[in-house]
Amino acid sequence: MDPVVVPGGRDLTVPVPLYQAKAEFFRTLGHPVRIRVLELLQDGPLPVRDLLAEIEIEASNLSQQLAVLRRAGIVRATREGPTVVYQLSSGDVAELLRTARRILTDMIVGQEELLAELRAAGTGQPSDAGRHTGDQTGGATGGDAGRQPDSGTSSKAEQD
Repeated sequence: MDPVVVPGGRDLTVPVPLYQAKAEFFRTLGHPVRIRVLELLQDGPLPVRDLLAEIEIEASNLSQQLAVLRRAGIVRATREGPTVVYQLSSGDVAELLRTARRILTDMIVGQEELLAELRAAGTGQPSDAGRHTGDQTGGATGGDAGRQPDSGTSSKAEQD
């Protein structure tokens, strides 16, 4: 059997379930500097010096994070004379970042609506949250109107 390479660069001689490969891929993305690098590369290839200027971290730290992304196959590096230039390995990476932005935006909107409900409940005044959607229960669908506030550590799936 040929080794299977999962994001993160590990060679595995046993088949890896798709969910495990996905988890490894998302772990690879799970560092703020790596996400920032990917965001910057969405607009096209950049030399390391430009990445350093934008991110403002130590060169050694950036080098480590770029190496993780490169080993995972998420970015590619090319040398142009003395300059190393990085680019996304696929347009799908940029699409993933755009999708993440949309998901986070939706989550924040839902939290703002819940916050407005909580504030209104504390004052006895009706909430304006959700009126733009036509839903008088707070704007969220699926029975979120009666949801209790959480400590910020549980996932939406745990709340539902």
